[in-house]
Amino acid sequence: MSNGIAWLSPWGKTTRDQNGIVERWLPLIQHLEDSAGVARLIVDEWLPHQTRSFLERDLEGSPVTASTLVVWLAGIHDVGKASPAFAVQVPELTNRMTRHGLAMNPLQAKDSDRSKVSHGLVGHLAVRDWLTHEIGLPSRGLANQLASVVGSHHGVAPEPTQLSLVTRRPDLAGDTAWQDARRAILRHMTGVVCEPSLLTSLSESRMSKSSLVLLTAVVIMADWIASNEDFFPFEPISTADRQPWLPDRKTTAARVEKAWEQLDLPPRWLPVAPCPDIQDLFRTRFPQVSHARPVQVAMTEVARAIRGAGMVIVEAPMGVGKTEAALVAAEELAHTSGAGGVLIALPTQATTDAMFSRVREWIKALPSNDSTAISLVLAHGKASLNDEYAGLMRRGRFADVGESNDENVVVHEWLRGRKKGLLASFAVCTIDQILVGGLKSRHVMLRHLALAGKVVVIDEVHAYDVYMSQYLHRILHWLGTYGVPVVLLSATLPPARRAELLHAYGEGSGTSAVIPDESDVGYPAVLSSRGEVRTVHADAGPEVTLDRLPDDLDTLVAYLRTHLADGGCAAVVRNTVTRVQETADRLAAEFGENAITVNHSRFLACDRSRIDKDLVHRFGPSTRDNSRPSTHIVVASQVLEQSLDVDFDLLVTDLAPADLVLQRMGRLHRHLRDRPPGVRFPRCAITGVEDWAAFPVRAVTGSRRVYREHPLLRSAALFTDRSTVTLPTDIPSLVRDAYADTPLGPASWQPEMADAAKRASADAVERVNRAATYLLGDPDSPERSLVGWLRAGVGDGESQQGLAQVRDGAESLEVLVVQRDHDGGLRTADWLERGAGIQLPLDEPVPSRDARVVAACTLRLPLALSHPGVIDAVIAALEHDAHPDSFRATPMLAGQLILALDDNRQTGIRAGDQTFLLTYDLHKGLLHDRI
Repeated sequence: MSNGIAWLSPWGKTTRDQNGIVERWLPLIQHLEDSAGVARLIVDEWLPHQTRSFLERDLEGSPVTASTLVVWLAGIHDVGKASPAFAVQVPELTNRMTRHGLAMNPLQAKDSDRSKVSHGLVGHLAVRDWLTHEIGLPSRGLANQLASVVGSHHGVAPEPTQLSLVTRRPDLAGDTAWQDARRAILRHMTGVVCEPSLLTSLSESRMSKSSLVLLTAVVIMADWIASNEDFFPFEPISTADRQPWLPDRKTTAARVEKAWEQLDLPPRWLPVAPCPDIQDLFRTRFPQVSHARPVQVAMTEVARAIRGAGMVIVEAPMGVGKTEAALVAAEELAHTSGAGGVLIALPTQATTDAMFSRVREWIKALPSNDSTAISLVLAHGKASLNDEYAGLMRRGRFADVGESNDENVVVHEWLRGRKKGLLASFAVCTIDQILVGGLKSRHVMLRHLALAGKVVVIDEVHAYDVYMSQYLHRILHWLGTYGVPVVLLSATLPPARRAELLHAYGEGSGTSAVIPDESDVGYPAVLSSRGEVRTVHADAGPEVTLDRLPDDLDTLVAYLRTHLADGGCAAVVRNTVTRVQETADRLAAEFGENAITVNHSRFLACDRSRIDKDLVHRFGPSTRDNSRPSTHIVVASQVLEQSLDVDFDLLVTDLAPADLVLQRMGRLHRHLRDRPPGVRFPRCAITGVEDWAAFPVRAVTGSRRVYREHPLLRSAALFTDRSTVTLPTDIPSLVRDAYADTPLGPASWQPEMADAAKRASADAVERVNRAATYLLGDPDSPERSLVGWLRAGVGDGESQQGLAQVRDGAESLEVLVVQRDHDGGLRTADWLERGAGIQLPLDEPVPSRDARVVAACTLRLPLALSHPGVIDAVIAALEHDAHPDSFRATPMLAGQLILALDDNRQTGIRAGDQTFLLTYDLHKGLLHDRI
């Protein structure tokens, strides 16, 4: 029999010393009261108004507020810890509980089912039964819904089979005494938060699945903060012999307030009404903008017209100020929606790093109601290597806002974790950080909480293929449900693609998306999910002369010599790294190595960053004519079409899908400048085809492997007989025709084009089905609780596997490049601009500064060394060759594969029955040859 204070005896938290001996502990009831107190402060001071308003909708007409419900759930989330399965883990504390009637068998600690009867599952059943029998809520309705929040508070929703196991093992869940203790805890914590009758008033209510997700996320957040011993001190283990005690309300309140003050979490951002004069608004936010451009004005006006939730799509070429317009539009939308921040997502780490500086400057220019610090995060796998971000991280939450004289932007210490980072008010991230919100993964609720309170901006939305788009559509559906304003930026979108995006958001928001007629959308254009379409007047740009070249290097050399005879800067864009390197070899031999710059994805990350900066310096918008090379050729892969604002006099490009060819043409004559006579007018040569006289015209093998045949055939059909392209006037029609279902090209092409279309359709279906394996259900699915919500998930969405799941790229290996000494030691690469040739320890942790140098030397191996047939053998070879204890002991380097090069920057790798010689060429990047 239990006594009247048995429910006070369970322990909730412990810490152990280095020998595994329990040193300190915390009673369960104290942890629950701490969590409830933290949850109240989260809602009152941190949770954005946009999110809180959303949660209130399901409670409309009820006396229960969202704040009350959140605090109550946080206050009961760990009630399942009052069970033998949990309590038996710490023998030092079990005697105390046994003395008060909560008996357990020490042998249960080794029971194979013990870990399966988790305290979350026990708590789920306890809360459901108590709400049903004591409060009077319907067991299949709200009682089960709220119980599923408790059952999901460790980031994974319960499965029916798991709950069944708990009921089949009452010895692990606990007998009547344990059940009575759990009921007593529930009664007590309910009394701490509200009157039980208030919960009874919810008997006719139902929560949406989306609300349950956000409630769970806030509970997780409160639990994590309340579990931090730095903020909530534990008791010495010696106090376990004392009589169980009830926490004093005033003492607990003071404990929570002190912890919250120590945490110093930046409060919600409160957007101030933007200046009504659009020209003044842009001049205030961006000193370099003297006059807002037409696209910027149109975008701001459309955002103002939405007044709250909605989606804005902008289709415009690079260089018209889309980024600045998106930030101002986000500011407008945040003010009217109650958003507590802005998230900007981009396709690559390089574009994300570049955007981070711009966003930081914009935040500094925002008006503020007070001097409160604003939290900002850079979220991608190499964020800590960004010097600007690392500087903010060092300041952390301990920075004095007044000491830096430059800003009130901080990278808060508690928000640095992988799963917590996006909870910052402002975030700049790679697109996968958003897409994993549509992935069945652990703690996906926290990502939804981060997104639900912001305005979400997604750049270069045209860059995402059919596989990634499944995750994008699903997260847009959820964002529409949450009422999150969304801004999508694109160079151009096929009409069908635009309709898919509008439909996904509109379906989530519960309003039919207004899909504009193709004839109503010009270019550039701004449109919204509310049906507004603005075609922006754009002066006719340059008329680009088109040439078609055979795919041989002799012809390419002759073409460049002819058109660069008087000087000029050309770009040659290839679709594969191998073609880039082969082309660079020949052009360097013809024009001199100093006249050639190579750029592709197979350089070290730090070298690639240096090359990018150099290209912008020499060919960017601020480059003066007298500092631009007189004659130069940049040979690059697709990296040139995505992220760099660079300007060339002449372009040669491999045949690619039509929209990407147009993107590459956008690098021609971008800026006003004096150009040599031979390149005074823009000219583009298309190459990379097997035979221009063939029926049909086919791209070379490497390009077909990258892009697949169907879009390349349609692109060839568009450009084979065309002599000019006028930018931007011709962009909408060319993109529309490239992706339409109607026949394109000569009649003699049609049989093979039809076959390619069938293969493309089958491939798209296969990729959609593959994406569906781990695709999160939509918020309108019939299961109204969270039970089974993450069934067959991918696990940790923050892992490399999880992030790779949303990209569908061919599996590749990333390595850290170092050099090996003659005596077997390791050092940093000797060609680096910073940190070259540093000797690295082998037996003790690598110093932090040196570890940053190594971590910046990441390199992706080619497909020949990472395809399924060889990847395991390559990993084994790399792990055997160089994997010192010092790297394992350094958090920044632990778990990474190491590629150790010799003094000649070479090494050999055995891959199955093949051996490769890898050479890192300072001008051409990584080369690989079979030997």
